[in-house]
Amino acid sequence: MTSTIGAEGLSSEQAERLLAANGPNRVAAGQGHRGLRLLAAQFTSPIVLILIAATVLSMVLGDLADGLIIMVIVAASGALGFWQERSAGNAVQALLHQIRLHTEVIRDGREQSVPTEEIVAGDLVVLRAGDIVPADCTVRDSHSLLVNEAALTGESFPADKTDGATLYAGTHVASGSGLAHVERTGRDTELAAVSARLTDRQVATGFERGMTAFGMLLVRAMTVLVTAIFIVNLVLHRPFVESLLFSLALAVGLTPQLLPAIVAVSLSAGARRMAAEKVIVKRLDAIEDFGAMSVLCTDKTGTLTVGVVGLDAALDLQGAPSARVLALARLNAGLQHGFVNPLDQAIMAGAPPLDAGGRLDEVPYDFQRKRLSVLAEHTGVPTLVTKGALESVLQVCATARVGDRVVALETVRGQVEQRFAELSAAGFRVLGVCTAELPGRSAVTADDERDMTLAGLLAFHDPVKPGAAEAVGDLAALGVSVRLITGDNRLAAGQIARQVGLDGPVLTAADIDPLTDRQLAERVTNVQVFAEVDPRRKQRLVTALRASGATVAFLGDGINDAPALHTADIGISVDTAVDVAKQSAAIVLLDKDLKVIADGIRLGRRTLVNTLKYIRVTVSANFGNMLSMAAAAVFLPFLPLLPRQILLLNFLSDIPGTTIATDTVDPEQLRRPHSWDVARIRTFMIIFGLLSSVFDIATFLILRAGLNAGTDLFRTGWFVESTATELAVMLVLRTARPFFRSRPSPALLSTSLLVAALTVALPYTPAAAVLGLVPLPWSVLAVLAALTAVYVTANEMTKRLFHRVMTV
Repeated sequence: MTSTIGAEGLSSEQAERLLAANGPNRVAAGQGHRGLRLLAAQFTSPIVLILIAATVLSMVLGDLADGLIIMVIVAASGALGFWQERSAGNAVQALLHQIRLHTEVIRDGREQSVPTEEIVAGDLVVLRAGDIVPADCTVRDSHSLLVNEAALTGESFPADKTDGATLYAGTHVASGSGLAHVERTGRDTELAAVSARLTDRQVATGFERGMTAFGMLLVRAMTVLVTAIFIVNLVLHRPFVESLLFSLALAVGLTPQLLPAIVAVSLSAGARRMAAEKVIVKRLDAIEDFGAMSVLCTDKTGTLTVGVVGLDAALDLQGAPSARVLALARLNAGLQHGFVNPLDQAIMAGAPPLDAGGRLDEVPYDFQRKRLSVLAEHTGVPTLVTKGALESVLQVCATARVGDRVVALETVRGQVEQRFAELSAAGFRVLGVCTAELPGRSAVTADDERDMTLAGLLAFHDPVKPGAAEAVGDLAALGVSVRLITGDNRLAAGQIARQVGLDGPVLTAADIDPLTDRQLAERVTNVQVFAEVDPRRKQRLVTALRASGATVAFLGDGINDAPALHTADIGISVDTAVDVAKQSAAIVLLDKDLKVIADGIRLGRRTLVNTLKYIRVTVSANFGNMLSMAAAAVFLPFLPLLPRQILLLNFLSDIPGTTIATDTVDPEQLRRPHSWDVARIRTFMIIFGLLSSVFDIATFLILRAGLNAGTDLFRTGWFVESTATELAVMLVLRTARPFFRSRPSPALLSTSLLVAALTVALPYTPAAAVLGLVPLPWSVLAVLAALTAVYVTANEMTKRLFHRVMTV
């Protein structure tokens, strides 16, 4: 909604009333209808809808009891899925509250921080470099304000925003600062209008691609088998509706119906465990990519180094400590309004705040110039004081101050560059400081950075973090290669890299630029350190690493990291990062430490391994049941199981799967990256599905020929045996080890035993008649128990051969 409030900001009471009237500042729809949509989603898959329609038809034609039973089982299955997914979603929302974005606003006449979702039309927001624009706004006061609008326009260069200009929600401040009046929030913003288009452009994650490929595998298998079984039943002149219900029930049986719920539960449980290890997951499917990570790109500050930058020395051009150079540096750092950064904090450490009245204008830092300039009153004359990367500072200097003399820069360039190399090789980060007097001036632009006088050097030191080398080695043991990507010069970057065990050549921007994308993808495979790179080159390096076949994570917390965070398979930031970095990331660390990432990788792999356990075991068991049904439908004079029995079998066998997220994982399964391997799942499904069918057919023969079982006894015996074997095989196939050497979680074991007991007991309960079951003689139960024991042994032997032949 458009604001009618003035430009002086709001009171807290006004903001509360507007928030209550217009709702939170969210682009997506609120959570009010999420539950209803989630519940509806449990029953909207094509197969389930067709099954419901066929069941209704059956009820209309007179089979009311059978139809009601099927409806009850479908409803119970959907309700279980809904409860699991809703619980998972609520858990994740609780975690995300830990890393909510905040916006600085003027309220009650003072600057204060409020959650971005609580911004309302009429607020006066304070914007600085790195901030996300929280809503559609109008600029009220601009100080060299540059805004990156790539999220909306695709334009990579920031737009200059002067007073009166429009700012759009979802863009971010690249440099400068300003005040802006909020006009529209939430679903009234321009971002909301184009959000569907932006979503369409998103690249599918590895998890989504794996789920899609797996879904297509099921569709192909289900189409062939269900169609064949339906045709066979019609050829055998069985009733059309009964044959249709039987075929559709088989289709539902093949589909891991609780897969969305179990995946959601596994991922949310993984997210909670990762949160306990100081890793917050913003997007659940990123857990899979986190576990699949093979390359981690990181800067050095706070990960490889302590992250507390200190100013070691302010030096004149002869290498002596200089109070004058320090004063100039403090003038630049203390009066700049761009954004708070560690280097300026180090310069101002222990110094009193400067009188802001001495500040005249500013040219904010940007990643092309690599300089920051402040125009200030200095010794009575407006003076432009510039600091930045030494190479970029030298580009705008014509002279240099040596003692009390000003000489041509070229006369001292050689010794300046030599001192720079010596300091850099010792691990220092070195900046240059230069000045130019501009009498009568009160405003400046980047064009005024010329013909300046080099004043001195600033040397900063951020020592290597204790344990950084061990953390790099720990990641290597997990199959993850660490790559250092930094804007620092090659000498300083190389020194830090060697201390943490990253050896080999250092690639710089000058080395990268001449290479084609194909050449760069080949070159990066053997390089661990990249120096002197800007945001565009960081993004290009991440793209090249992905093109080389790696699953790439990028860890960053600065404005310049946002493009690379977007491009990586897994963007990782920290809770102290600038807003645009936190928004771009899928994973947020509460502690910027490589050890935390290593712990997160193990948890991510555990989550994926457990999810794949359920998929492999359930699909192979269901596939085997369908093959058995196809064979039985041909040779038996009756349907081997009623549709209601098929659905109940599927429902009961899925219940232990809801606890799979708690299962233990063998240590060897955590030592390498994991990802979806549909070909391996297909091979697993075929081998163990065929084995299941062999034992099913053996059960048929024993029940019919050996025990002379009639229709109801046959169906009951096979129902009990199928459910029991599916439960047992989950405990066997969940591990590559001998099953008795890998202990399942208490939850998985207890639910499996309880469901097995319930399955055996069902034929003896009042519900048996409704379900079409009859009590089993003890002799039949003994035979079924023996068959189950033999089946478990056969699965154990086949499993060992499978893992010996297939690449683990």
